[in-house]
Amino acid sequence: MYEIVRRHLGKVVAGTAMAVTGTAIAVAVAVPGSAGADDAPPGRTAAQGSQAAGGSGQQGGGAGDAGPPPGPAALASAPPEGAKGIGTDPLTDDELRRAEALALTPPGAAAQKNVEGGRGPQHLATELADPLPGEQSGGPRRAEVRFYDYGRDELITRTVNLDTGKVEQSGTQRGVQPSAHPEELREALGLILASPLGKGVKEDYKDATGKELTSTGQLWFNGDLYRTYREADVPPQLAECGEHRCVRLVTKVLNGAWIDTRNLIVDLSARTVTRVG
Repeated sequence: MYEIVRRHLGKVVAGTAMAVTGTAIAVAVAVPGSAGADDAPPGRTAAQGSQAAGGSGQQGGGAGDAGPPPGPAALASAPPEGAKGIGTDPLTDDELRRAEALALTPPGAAAQKNVEGGRGPQHLATELADPLPGEQSGGPRRAEVRFYDYGRDELITRTVNLDTGKVEQSGTQRGVQPSAHPEELREALGLILASPLGKGVKEDYKDATGKELTSTGQLWFNGDLYRTYREADVPPQLAECGEHRCVRLVTKVLNGAWIDTRNLIVDLSARTVTRVG
């Protein structure tokens, strides 16, 4: 009798493990399909998606000790953001705006070009800079601001002291390509739609929606730099990518089907579109 009961319990435990495993597989398969359903704007990370997907899986307790269903969650108001952060706090909105304005102060900024060819360099990112060696906590807050000058294909990095309002360091680099800014990705999508190679994208959009594709606002898009060292066969037209700023996009109909644009590489410096593969 003991052996029969033991074997029965073993089957129950094994069956439970299989059920749990099956649920995990179902979640893993379901997440990619639902991740694009809300069409979050460029910049949403996979970690945010996994947090959202994993929230319901953190409830403890078995069926026997489950209490009544919880009521609606109360949303706490975010504390008001001050004009200036403290210590290693993230930069506030006011500090971000001030840092970018201060970093554009040095002469020559008006002669530089952004991704659209307009005056002034293209803003890429602003981050809290590390304290200088030997500085005590509570010292001055600094911001590191990165721009890209499309006129000279140069990365510009400036460190701004937010207490004194002075640019303490400034440097330029060629051949250094940080991740693309959403404004650059939007410009790349516009160049694709204006190119003869964008004809297929427009046809796919019409097949999916029955409507004409006339603007970038009709598509969800994301992407990043096209790096030639990762590619087996680089067309001659893209040989300067790395010195030039080149991007590859993924796109989809808003709340709808994916449109494959991965074989269209945009050289933002030369403002050209090239098919690969």
